[in-house]
Amino acid sequence: MRTDVRAMTDERALADGPAVTDGTAPAKPSAPRPGSAGEHALQKRFGTVERADRFYAEQTLAHLNSAMRDFLARQEMFFLATADASGACDNSFRAGPPGFLRALDERTLAYPEYRGNGVLASLGNIEENPRVGILLVDFFRDRVGLHVNGRARLVEDAEMRTAHPGLPVEEAPGRRAPVWVEITVEEAYVHCGKYIPLLIRARESGAGGAGRAGEAGGAGGAGEPALPAVGSRRKGGDYFGTAAGRP
Repeated sequence: MRTDVRAMTDERALADGPAVTDGTAPAKPSAPRPGSAGEHALQKRFGTVERADRFYAEQTLAHLNSAMRDFLARQEMFFLATADASGACDNSFRAGPPGFLRALDERTLAYPEYRGNGVLASLGNIEENPRVGILLVDFFRDRVGLHVNGRARLVEDAEMRTAHPGLPVEEAPGRRAPVWVEITVEEAYVHCGKYIPLLIRARESGAGGAGRAGEAGGAGGAGEPALPAVGSRRKGGDYFGTAAGRP
């Protein structure tokens, strides 16, 4: 549900009506509806305008409120949607320690861009088209999601740390980000938990079957299965056999 600025402008013009020439004060224009012209058209087609207006009024913000910021501080992963200048889309996964996607204030997010496969598809899209869509989902506790849409820009690590000296420093090799992505929030709203599954965290097992924190068998408690031993291959590699020419 990204707000279409052009659609908002068109709706505002319609709400304003014709220019007033008799010296009387024009009527106050109605506030534009959030969302795109396409979703508005489908709402009329399927008879969901009233429900949509209730959602816009009750659940859609142009900033991050305190509950949203608290939610962000607990999350360890999110999905990032981008598109290039022609509109070709990409969706990618980002993960890190809790709160690595940081709310710098109620209208600004930032996250470190860790080393990946070198393709830089998401960053390349942002260079062409700053609009991004972020989806965070809590599968483990609250079973709810948060959408954040906005405009992104790339910021060098040194510049980001000068502006925000309290940012944590990654000590692990390969985790020091040369660049950050800063997002100006334009829209934030809930993703309901109706179809979000409740997942249980697994603990990695080390040598001899002991868990990373010393748990027997690598399980953190009842119902927490152990992952393969640390030495097992964890990266994707050629999982789908494309390099091997798999038909």
